[in-house]
Amino acid sequence: MRARKRFLETAHKSCRESQRMTLQRLLKLNIDSQFSKDYHLHADLNVEEFRARIPVSDYSLVAPYIERMKTGDHAALLGADNRLLMYAVTSGTTAQSKLIPVTSHFVEDYRRSWQTWGAGCHLDHKTLRMLFMVHVASSHRRYTTQDGTPCGNISGLVAAMQNFMVRSLYTVPLSVAHLEDPLAKRDAVVRFAIADPWVGMLITANPSTVLQMVEYAEDNAEALVRDIFDGTASRAMLPGDRQLLAKHLRPNRRRGQALERIIEEYGTLNLSACWPHLACLGVWSGGSAGAYVPQLRQAFGNIPIRDHGLHASEGRMTLPIGDNTSSGLLEIGTHFFEFIPVEESESSDPVVLEAHELLEGNEYLILLTTSSGLYRYNIRDVVRCTGFYGSTPLLEFRHKGAHISSITGEKIAESQVVEAVRRTCEQHDIDLHQFTLTPRWGEPPGYTLFVHPLQKLSDDAIRKLAHTTEQRLAESNCEYQEKRVTDRLDPIDVRELPAESWHRFTEYRLTAAGGSPEQYKHPCLMPDPQFKRVFLRQCGIHR
Repeated sequence: MRARKRFLETAHKSCRESQRMTLQRLLKLNIDSQFSKDYHLHADLNVEEFRARIPVSDYSLVAPYIERMKTGDHAALLGADNRLLMYAVTSGTTAQSKLIPVTSHFVEDYRRSWQTWGAGCHLDHKTLRMLFMVHVASSHRRYTTQDGTPCGNISGLVAAMQNFMVRSLYTVPLSVAHLEDPLAKRDAVVRFAIADPWVGMLITANPSTVLQMVEYAEDNAEALVRDIFDGTASRAMLPGDRQLLAKHLRPNRRRGQALERIIEEYGTLNLSACWPHLACLGVWSGGSAGAYVPQLRQAFGNIPIRDHGLHASEGRMTLPIGDNTSSGLLEIGTHFFEFIPVEESESSDPVVLEAHELLEGNEYLILLTTSSGLYRYNIRDVVRCTGFYGSTPLLEFRHKGAHISSITGEKIAESQVVEAVRRTCEQHDIDLHQFTLTPRWGEPPGYTLFVHPLQKLSDDAIRKLAHTTEQRLAESNCEYQEKRVTDRLDPIDVRELPAESWHRFTEYRLTAAGGSPEQYKHPCLMPDPQFKRVFLRQCGIHR
């Protein structure tokens, strides 16, 4: 609680000063690296001097140094006192997967941020102090580099580093994170989670993971309850998994009987009924993840949602301090942040701002300088400043910079698509599991909304979905409206695709990107107009 209080006090009083101190600390940390020598970096640089030495960058700036690190030359990018622990494998949202160094100092900052987040949750939801949590993490040891450094997900490393007392609050054993088969892992997560009636919180970045748990519990209710009775995990107990999970499995007849009563009452395993003490969901709710919020409400009622905050393999960026908002305070003591106004994103010499220079209501691309050796790194996340807490901006994630479609100059953003479809579904009482809007060629061109409804849509529902989504999109994007009025774009049409198509698409993107299921972010807008190629053909579907 004291760390949270210090964080809020610093954010309120001294954003500019804290950020400049953070920059000096980060420059000093890796000052004896080869990168720092090559770019003449030292701790006394001011912001202007730092910018003069390092351009706005992407992975290509540090890639040669990371290649050297993979063979054991960690000093290529890191200082002597900044020990390399692992590489985070990015989810490849905008490119193929990359290896991001995760160091001792990075993890120290990362854990402190999560502890501050958790303290806020417990402060606002007192019952959590007496309850357990379902935390879905992925392995930090998916493979190793040439020098033996593990590569995987930082969530798994942080979970492994927790002390015994904190780890004892996890309902799902840590070993489940190391299951490689996605179905086996899902089975094990749900099986261990429903065995505990005292779950107070679900924590996983992607809300679709929670919805997959809901669906899996409903579809496999009898088998899961049988496993609770017998102390088994039948679907997860593959030869390589047995040793990982066996010590955590115990027969629980009383819990099995309680779950049977839930099935009798609801006709299946209702997770909301399985966890009567559930107080909070900890998931992303901004950007495209916001499309899942109505389904979470449907599954769990009006339960509070505490957004994770904006974070990625490259680092944590924001810390929400309340429920039911994706807006969070910039983590000014962790990384040094810079911002490019969205309208400057294509400029060869863009305006670059510090955190205290942002304006409420404006959107920006965010740049990171971190303890893991990233400098002025354009993560291509678009954020909107929603206000200030004292001197520090509050930011909400909007969309990836790459998730903008413009075939006639309309510049549709993914966040606009999510909002348009969400409002349409609420208006017409339509339930969609997933959707993706993508351009289509023609004279004139237009957009197709591919959907995966929870129940088959009638012809009337499809017409309403197409027409109202069109209206909502025009309301939020004047360029789109103008292109439609002048017939330079055709109306949106809706195509319903079977569940198997979406499952294949997800599997394909996970395989291609190299990320984990928990990292996967379903694209609600795909700018590639050859959607049949990237979706249908590569999923083995020819339509």
